[in-house]
Amino acid sequence: MQRHLSFCFSDSEVILVDRRKMSRHPTVKWAQRSDKVYITVELPDAEDVKLKLVPEGKFFFSATSGASKTQYEVDLDLFDRVDVNESKASVSSRCVCYLVKKAESKWWNRLIKQEGKPPVYLKVDWDKWVDEDEEDKGGEADMDFGDFDFNLERRRVM
Repeated sequence: MQRHLSFCFSDSEVILVDRRKMSRHPTVKWAQRSDKVYITVELPDAEDVKLKLVPEGKFFFSATSGASKTQYEVDLDLFDRVDVNESKASVSSRCVCYLVKKAESKWWNRLIKQEGKPPVYLKVDWDKWVDEDEEDKGGEADMDFGDFDFNLERRRVM
């Protein structure tokens, strides 16, 4: 017998949570250049993909995957402001790739505002990573973003 219920405790109450209705976090990899951030959400066969990016640096992704249509979500406060109009996304059968244009060309100390240990699902994308002092030597990540951009998707999501 599978158990789908969990107890959550707070200072004043006990809450019974149905884990079947809770969303999960897919693995999220990231790398940067001085003017952009590459974000890859690893979620094979993603369906009902919704994404939202706001200039203040709020990044939201949700989708379902698998035969049971499991819900996955990522909600991040990025380190700094971004240019939504120049940012793009590409959806494939294995992952969803984002090219997020920074509002100001500068290296970020980390992907998210939150200091300390990052969430366990957030990882550095060493395949795309370039150190700050090596940026001018080339090595751009080779991704096809086609015509998909946040502006088109944002109108559908909102």
